[in-house]
Amino acid sequence: MKNLTFFLVFAGLLFATSCKKDSQSERFRLLTGPVWVSDSLLANGIDASGTDGLLENFKGEVKFNEDMTGSFGVYTGIWRFAYDETQIVITTDSLPIPLTTNIAELTATALKITTSYPNPLDLTSPFNIRMTFKAK
Repeated sequence: MKNLTFFLVFAGLLFATSCKKDSQSERFRLLTGPVWVSDSLLANGIDASGTDGLLENFKGEVKFNEDMTGSFGVYTGIWRFAYDETQIVITTDSLPIPLTTNIAELTATALKITTSYPNPLDLTSPFNIRMTFKAK
């Protein structure tokens, strides 16, 4: 009888661990899978990726690592999802406040994020930013 009880407990534990749900969401896998390359960096509808542009430092490659660190153009820092994975919050020592973005599109080949960011010259008129990236 002891052997039967031991076997049932062992079989139950084996079954429970084999049915463990994958803890990574689809959005997490889509975001962390590829290296993203900037395609369009707009501030108030105007290209802001050129020399001295507001988004110049986001130009280039972006990588969201599975350990929640990342590189975002020339910046490095940490990232996290917010609001049921509809937003990405990027924190880096290079920006005065975290950058909270809305995910407009996230597929295996495209990432589009939007945000408003304070304008230090006119606090009543923030920059409306749209950044689009393609998978490398």
